[in-house]
Parts: sequence; structure tokens; C-alpha cells
Amino acid sequence: MKEIKKVLIANRGVPAVRVMNTCRDKRIKTVAIYSTPDRLAYHVFLADEAVHIGEAPPHDSYLNMEKIINTALEKKCDAIHPGWGFLAENPNFAEMVEDAGLIWIGPPPRVIRLMGDKIKAKKIAQRANVPAIPALLKVKSVDDILEWMKEEEIEFPIMIKAAAGGGGKGMVRVENKEELSIAFEKAKSEAKKSFGDDTLLVEKYIKGGRHIEVQVCADKHGHIVHLYERECTIQRRNQKILEEAPSPSIDEDLRQEICFTAVRLMREIGYYSAGTVEFLLDPQTKRFYFLEVNTRLQVEHGVTELITGLDIVSLMFDIAEGKELPFNQDDIYPNRHAIEVRINAEDPKTFNPSFGTITRLEIPQGPGIRVASGVYEGADVPPYYDSLIMLVMSAGADRNEAIRVMDRALSRGLRVEGVKTIAPLLLSIIRHPEFIAGNFSTRFIEEHFQELLAMFKEKTADDEVLKIAQYVAEISVLGPQNWM
Repeated sequence: MKEIKKVLIANRGVPAVRVMNTCRDKRIKTVAIYSTPDRLAYHVFLADEAVHIGEAPPHDSYLNMEKIINTALEKKCDAIHPGWGFLAENPNFAEMVEDAGLIWIGPPPRVIRLMGDKIKAKKIAQRANVPAIPALLKVKSVDDILEWMKEEEIEFPIMIKAAAGGGGKGMVRVENKEELSIAFEKAKSEAKKSFGDDTLLVEKYIKGGRHIEVQVCADKHGHIVHLYERECTIQRRNQKILEEAPSPSIDEDLRQEICFTAVRLMREIGYYSAGTVEFLLDPQTKRFYFLEVNTRLQVEHGVTELITGLDIVSLMFDIAEGKELPFNQDDIYPNRHAIEVRINAEDPKTFNPSFGTITRLEIPQGPGIRVASGVYEGADVPPYYDSLIMLVMSAGADRNEAIRVMDRALSRGLRVEGVKTIAPLLLSIIRHPEFIAGNFSTRFIEEHFQELLAMFKEKTADDEVLKIAQYVAEISVLGPQNWM
């Protein structure tokens, strides 16, 4: 396999910047792509070279497969890294990259295709003896669902999902029989709109379920290891906003079982590169069920890096070059606790996107804090793309210490002005007694929303003090003013 000396990063914002930082460590030259509204974006400044790829709509720019590959060839790149989102889990793109003679930094295209179909993925998981949630695959009508519930003795609530789904889209929870037909049509139209495929499946809904995912790394020589698990239970609209590692929901025996189950499944499908197996844990029975395989780098990989000391992006490059993993399972031993929050440019009360210019930006610093930012002070947050502008991570000797460090990062270290962010909500979550005690499910935000809102601090005394200090500083520098 040839050495990667130059790579095109087929992404923008936080994921592009994250990959570029590792490339700088590895002395790999980077080529950024950008759309018209992103011409002054942070990832454009950070790259060695940057190429305009198209207009604002993703279809014309970050999803324009032919143009991205032609750019990589023109710039004499050896490889393409897709980051996460956009084309990261598109098997056609991965195949096109390899057909063009470029190295695809990710898993084999056939595995991406296989795991992208939730129905096929479930069947493979069952074949590998991985427990799956009781489900009805390929649902044609509401009557199919009612018949299945009767036969399998399944009660409401249930979950209707898009078979081609991901990122929380095309998922509808149904509480009773009366809601069923409306929910069915809603899931069908969402699936068609988001994925161009309205195939649905139905699953038993696990009450109080918790999301546990296992980070796996495998090389092309058959070596496969897990880097332990992450807890991704705190979500809004089925999308994660807070993740931590290790999970506070499981004990050591369950940890070993869930991690080795993930490795078994990845071996069964012939996986290489970095990837994640997602499970849903039923806290009542302590049983876990297979959800899906994410065939890419995850947004939350940073917490695993903090507890293991590894660079997962660097490993992806090494694996793509054909190198063997430089460690065995026994060499990996997590010795810290880490938490990550996603700073999205959204109104924390309504989750409506907030876009505009960042007029002021202070980034958290100090011991135990790591920040992956996709913006800078003065940068524009355009309305066309994902609202993620920054990841803030904290690490400590144990969970309580990681929470304390995150509290400092969000309450003292982070200031974003010009756009709204969900930082006030995140601070309320990590200060909530139920979160601190480790009592939460995927419905935590829904169930505690009013309490969380009530904990928001709109303006602090510090803001007033800063204004006075600024006023005093101006007077002392400029001298008495004629309006005085």
C-alpha cells in the first residue's frame, strides 16, 4: 500500500478541522474544499490548500461526488478522508474513490452498503449471535404492525423507523393504537424525504433505554480490538448532545460482554478502519440489543481518545495505508472519565437553528479541557449546514471530576455572542441531580425540560461587572469625554 502524503478532506467545520490537526502531526498535506458561503471558514484557513467546490446547497458542493474526486486527482492527493456526515457513509462515493485510484480512509465500501440497510444489518447481527430488539422488518401497512404485536405479545409504545435511516431521522414513537396510522404515514414521508427510500421497520420500544456504543478499530490483517464503550443516552430529537466514557450505566461484567459482542460482530462482517457498534441497554433487565453499526468516525470519538490516550484519526490513516495495529487488546486500559458536549448554534429553548456572525468567542481552557472548534471570532455560521460549531470535552480521574471540569468549561470558559447556542441547556443538564446520580434515559430532556429551562442563567452579575470594567478602561485610556 502506498504512503499517504496528501489528503483531500471531503467535509467542513468541526470534522474537517479535527482531521487536519492529526494530518499536521503526521506531516500529511491537506486539501480543503469549500462552498461559496464557507469561503472564509476556519477549515479553509487551516488547510495547506483550499478549493472552491460549488454553491451553498450541499448537493452542489459537499455532496458533489464527481467534483470532489476530480479535485483530489487534480491536486495530486493520495487519499480522501470523509470526516463524519455528508458522504462519510455513502458506499457509492467510497467505491468511486477507490475506482479513481485513491485511498479511501474508512471501511470497505461493501460493508458500508451492508450496514447502511438496517434490515440487512439486523439479520447479520442475529447470524453473529448478537441480541436484537424484537422487530418486524419491511412493514407494508398498519395491519402488518397490529398483527405482529398480537403474535409476539408486544404492547405499546413501539418505534417505527426508516430502514435506510440514521441521525434520528425517520423515527417515530407510537404510544397507542389511535396514533398508529398518522405515525406510520409520518415515518414513511420522512424516510422518503431524508433517504429517498420509504421502507420501514417496527421495533418494540424499550422504556428508559440507554444508548451504549462500542468503539472498534481493526486493521486489514485481521487484528481487531475494542477501545471500550461510550454512553450516548442524553439526546434531543433522537440526536445526541452529550456523551461520556466509560458508561456509568454498566458494571465490569456487562462491559466485557458488550465490548466482546461488538468485536464478534465486526469480525463477522469483515470490518477494518475505525467504526462503532451501537446498542440499546434495558436498565430493568440489564439486557442489551443491537441497534446499528456506524461505518465511520463518530462525533464523540474524542472522549474515547481522552480515556485511552489514542488518536483514532491517526489509526484510520495507518490502517488505510495497510499498517498493522500497533497494540493488542490487553494494551488498552482506560484510566480516566471523559465527557463531551456538542455546542450547536441553536436556541436552547426551542432548538431552532441560529445563524449569523460570531461577534465574540472565548474558548474554554485550563486543566482537563479539550476543544474541537469549527469556528473563530468573526466567523459566519451559515444556515445551510449542520448547526454544530464546537465540541467541548472534559476529563477527570473519575466521573464527578469530569463533571466539575465541564461545569468550569461551560460556566466560566465559554462565551459565544452573535448566535445563540445550546450551552445554557448543557450546563443545566450537567448540574441536574439526576444526571449527576447517573439516573437518565433517552427521554431525559423531554422529562425534565421545564426544570432544565428554569435553571438557565440569563444574565450574570459578571456581565454587569464586565460592562463597568470596560467603561472604566475606556475612560482611563481616552480621558474625560465631552459628554461627561
